[in-house]
Amino acid sequence: MNRRSPTYLYDLLVSTIFVEGTDDVDLGMLGFDAVWVHGTDIATLSSEFELDPTTREPCYLSQILDRHLDDGSRWVAQVGGWICVVPAPYEGDEFMRAVTTGGRKAVSLGMDVSNREYFKYAEDSRLITAFDPAFPSDAHGEDPRALDHLMAGLRFEINVEDDAQTWVETDEMLSSTLTLIGRITDTDMAADWFEARHSSMRDKRLASP
Repeated sequence: MNRRSPTYLYDLLVSTIFVEGTDDVDLGMLGFDAVWVHGTDIATLSSEFELDPTTREPCYLSQILDRHLDDGSRWVAQVGGWICVVPAPYEGDEFMRAVTTGGRKAVSLGMDVSNREYFKYAEDSRLITAFDPAFPSDAHGEDPRALDHLMAGLRFEINVEDDAQTWVETDEMLSSTLTLIGRITDTDMAADWFEARHSSMRDKRLASP
């Protein structure tokens, strides 16, 4: 896999989730949600997300799809002050406001089976900015342009009026979004998250009896 490819991070994420092969599959076909939260600890967040800490065990991201389908486990990872949960237990603007109470920060990325993608960033119960990676110019929130200084060199927008050779394909837009998350969290998305061993916990609401 070419680390210099503009689609590298998305390609790596897909190959990590679908360890048995990636031909003709993408994360939208599965549905994918991840949330990164800053300003809390794993014990507190696991309680809020209804995760069972007694079931915590080592886990790579490449293992979580099977575990989630088998017993409702979610991947729980911590790097520095940021905690990531995959799949995220909730989604939407109200979730982002709720999870950032008390001065926390959070960033989320989602892809659904309807081929819609979204990025959201919140601080202290305020949704700062949210956008579809295809159309960041349509961002909404209290300060839609708040992250512009972190987006230098990234490509998102599909320009449907220009020649097809200038279009930004979905894989590159999502790689750009993952790069943006790395800049926000000050982490290496590949080495710190996708390729590193962290842990899993069962979701109490989804766990088998």
